[in-house]
Amino acid sequence: MRTFREAVQGDDFTVSAELTLKRSSTADDVRRQADVLGRYVDAIQVTDNPYAWVQMSALSASSLLLAHGVDPVPILTCRDRNRIALESDLLGLRALGVSSLILTRGHRVPKQHAVQAANVFDVTGRELIALAASIGEGDEGPAGREFFIGTGSRVFRPNAGWRAESLTERAAAGARFLQTQLCFNLDILRHYMQAMVEAKLTWRYSVIVSLAVLPSAVTAQWVKKNLSDSRIPKPLIRRLEESPDPAEEGIRICAELMQQITEIPGVSGVNLMTTGDAAAIPAAIQASGLRSRS
Repeated sequence: MRTFREAVQGDDFTVSAELTLKRSSTADDVRRQADVLGRYVDAIQVTDNPYAWVQMSALSASSLLLAHGVDPVPILTCRDRNRIALESDLLGLRALGVSSLILTRGHRVPKQHAVQAANVFDVTGRELIALAASIGEGDEGPAGREFFIGTGSRVFRPNAGWRAESLTERAAAGARFLQTQLCFNLDILRHYMQAMVEAKLTWRYSVIVSLAVLPSAVTAQWVKKNLSDSRIPKPLIRRLEESPDPAEEGIRICAELMQQITEIPGVSGVNLMTTGDAAAIPAAIQASGLRSRS
């Protein structure tokens, strides 16, 4: 099984996808999605209670994916756990054989949320990265057991002379790849990546761009409203509104963007986030020509 780390550090364009998890998800649900996605992607990412929606833990889902022959990339945030719990999860993931993960600060629990829970934030995102990077230091076991650590990044239009202090600090702490927010606006993405190249940050980071297969204009509007840092141009939403088959149009849009992103200097791959229909992700990957069914 090729790992996400090997894919990103190789010559080919990397493709990963997000596991769809709900409160009611079972082990069989995870295995079915692994069957659907596994043949098309280099890894499957496992979210950490996004938007404070309670779901199966990233550690449990990662274990199921590994047992099913798929490399998982779990995401851990600082919102729900203190330092002890986070380190415990990191040790558990390492023991399972997880080699890559994404570590971020995470968003606060929204006000008036259905689940009334405290925000922990015992450590910062940078401190969590440093904690994960320190695990395994001095071990006498085989080399290469250290985590391949990712962090989050927000695509925008940097001003001239942008120094990217936060990204530089996280790279120094141990982050080796970064993943953007949902970005369908390739004009902004090209501007951002040019600034990344000029700042020589692509020497320190592999860059993964987040996309999604949007099945309708309604979904696109919801994402734009509720994920405030997402980049969805109005012409794209209009294209979904005017299509006689929005679901198929969403697949075509995602495939076209994937093809164009492969040509942007400094980008190593894409991660396809879920909107609920796992089957739409392989359809978009096939339409893009980046993968064929094995």
